[in-house]
Amino acid sequence: MNQLFRILFFFLCAIPVLAQNPNAAKDTTQSRQINIVYGANFTKNEAKFPGASIFSKDNRQVQFEHQGADLWCDIAIYYQKENRLRALGNVRLQQGDSIELTSGKINYDGETKLAKAFEDVLLEADQQTGKMTLKTDTLYFDRENQESYYNSSGTIIDSTNTLTSEIGRYFMELKKYQFLDSVHIDNPQYTLDSERLDYYTNSKNAYMYGPSTITGESYKIYCERGFYDTKVESGYGIKNTRIDYNNRIIEGDSVYFDKASEFASATNNIVVTDTVNNGVIKAHYAEVFKAKDSVFATKRAVSISLVEQDSLYMHGDTLMVTGKPQNRISRAFHNAKFYKTDLSGKCDSLHFSEKTGITQLIKNPILWNGENQMTGDSIHLISNLKTEKMDSLKVINNAFIVSLDSISKTGYNQAKGKDLFGKFIDNELKVIDLIKNTEVIYYMYNDEDQLIGIDKTICSKIRITMANNDVEDLTFFTDPDGDIFPEKELPVESRKLKGFIWRGDERIIKMEDIFDEDDNNLELVVIRGIDNPIDIDAEEAERSQNSNDPINGIPPTPVKKERPSVTDRPKQVKVTSDPNQFQ
Repeated sequence: MNQLFRILFFFLCAIPVLAQNPNAAKDTTQSRQINIVYGANFTKNEAKFPGASIFSKDNRQVQFEHQGADLWCDIAIYYQKENRLRALGNVRLQQGDSIELTSGKINYDGETKLAKAFEDVLLEADQQTGKMTLKTDTLYFDRENQESYYNSSGTIIDSTNTLTSEIGRYFMELKKYQFLDSVHIDNPQYTLDSERLDYYTNSKNAYMYGPSTITGESYKIYCERGFYDTKVESGYGIKNTRIDYNNRIIEGDSVYFDKASEFASATNNIVVTDTVNNGVIKAHYAEVFKAKDSVFATKRAVSISLVEQDSLYMHGDTLMVTGKPQNRISRAFHNAKFYKTDLSGKCDSLHFSEKTGITQLIKNPILWNGENQMTGDSIHLISNLKTEKMDSLKVINNAFIVSLDSISKTGYNQAKGKDLFGKFIDNELKVIDLIKNTEVIYYMYNDEDQLIGIDKTICSKIRITMANNDVEDLTFFTDPDGDIFPEKELPVESRKLKGFIWRGDERIIKMEDIFDEDDNNLELVVIRGIDNPIDIDAEEAERSQNSNDPINGIPPTPVKKERPSVTDRPKQVKVTSDPNQFQ
């Protein structure tokens, strides 16, 4: 009887098709119509399924075909006039050789080519980098646009990563996933969490939007827009980016990171924080080398460190910090300057060693302590390693101190010698010793600030006692020779020692003075995507053509054709020929 029903059914279905123009039928109905490949058992139930034909399996499953896709199931409720069907029980939808969808149920519309899969849904795709699987409870498969999407939580597993999200869309032609809401990537080497993420399954490249965090074994990255190559653990972040990297925190408008080379770089509005020594470097370009424990910074670069509750600012065209914390060396190259409240200076280059506590001012150095200007061939500032306070000062060769006479505002107090040695007490310069061939010119006043005369003396050694960065006392050692001259008896040209140069207009009075006009007028590079979204598909295509991109140097993983193990598949359901069991 069932065989008779099937013959009548096929005959009735064929009449309207034959009555039409054969070419028109081929172009419209037949091209869109869902085709029955194997119907097995046939029945109808107009009470519950009006207008539907019901097919159920015998010793093999029911099979349908539609425009390049085949569908197998245990029971099919087929609405021919509406060109749609409900597939029930151990459903499998196969598209070509690369896409297979299995589930407990599928509703399929032949007009729109849209499939909705329910219950233990598993989508498998063979790709050049290996097999990809998607597991979810409900999946929409748009065959017209070659997209699939879910909004009830899904898990994607490929050869590299396991990804989960609440909402996801898969673009089959682009081999791209777009994840929304609670996106998480789990990899043996790291985890990634994001608000939204686009993921290309061939390249394993991930593009992040909104607050995103990548946590690896030795690093942590935060950004609000960025790119990450999940295969080689390399990428960049833009917009509020931060990397916790070894004992440093790197922040900037754009930060690049590469695990293999243990390298990071940052561009625009950068802050690099040393969490061990509590130092900070600010710049508009910086590079960090983890293996060498070093930082390179330029473009308005400044190093900030705390010295006895006072910030010390150090600037140069280029800053370099190298070495482990206890042996760290800081350098400032070309046009180097530094500033703290009562001490500032400039030279061609600066060199500071954490191990020795010595800061060297190299080539054309000048130092200002309060109103006092000090110069020499080389200047060293020495810190106490235990207290971390300023300890002493050395000016080697051609030591010269000058200060503008604070009362007359026309003359200059001066002292010179071969070398100078100073002593700091509580970070204030208290004692200065000038030795060898010393000379002094000093304006002497009484308590009423009346000029007594100008002291001009030479001797072997001079000690200057300071108070509040001003001269309190002068002491001459070993055969001093000189006199106090009335102002009228000492010619103006004799009131300056040989080698006198006043550089008061160069004095660094505030922190901002360490930067010159070029620093303040620096034009920052434009970072693509920081203000407006990037065309991610275009960038991925551009990256795939870049031979220098690390991902293009990795050979593809051979595609394995074997199916997943039984444990990866949806559970098998035993069915009868009664479709009501699925209601």
